[in-house]
Amino acid sequence: MNNLIFLGPPGVGKGTQAKMCAEKFSIPQISTGDMLRSAVKQGTPLGVEAKTFMDKGELVPDRIVIGLIAERIGEDDCKKGFILDGFPRTIVQAEELDKLLSKKNLPLKKVVSITALDEELVKRLSGRRTCSSCGEVFHLMFNPPKTADKCDKCQAKLFQRDDDKEATIRERLKVYKSQTSPLIQYYGNKRILEEIDGSLEIGKVFGLICDAIGNSR
Repeated sequence: MNNLIFLGPPGVGKGTQAKMCAEKFSIPQISTGDMLRSAVKQGTPLGVEAKTFMDKGELVPDRIVIGLIAERIGEDDCKKGFILDGFPRTIVQAEELDKLLSKKNLPLKKVVSITALDEELVKRLSGRRTCSSCGEVFHLMFNPPKTADKCDKCQAKLFQRDDDKEATIRERLKVYKSQTSPLIQYYGNKRILEEIDGSLEIGKVFGLICDAIGNSR
């Protein structure tokens, strides 16, 4: 079974790689953010409880998130495995996840940590521009608009989101490092951690991940 965790800082391409692996191995990519929104929308007991925290702008407690993961990995599409994307973020969450997976007899196969230098990530994220009307996303280096500051699709003005400004990006990277460094050691000690260079071309990164997971491409 391919029970996997994907770790990686903002801008490293973790979501893209998780999606590609999910398609290749026919397993779901489980994002805790998507899972929370879905539970709230469906009005499940855990979703209703989570909403009380979200409405106040507070973090949803770990026990609720773990409860949602327990429900999700019990579904039919997880029989061949799953990719946890964005969870765990802390040692406490990792320990709670270990207890859950042990109880369900679902051992983790690999924890894939995708890395890149801060300067590379700042360059990737700070170059993003978003259409003020249709929401289309461009990149000044990798996918520039045909006309400067204008959307190719609807000609509306492009803008830089606050999340994509350099100071914000550096703060997000700092938070990621402080939260995730202990996790790297935690899973490294368990000998299931694979570190992958995320600065390479997308296809090469994907190939390295497939090799690390131990499946033929």
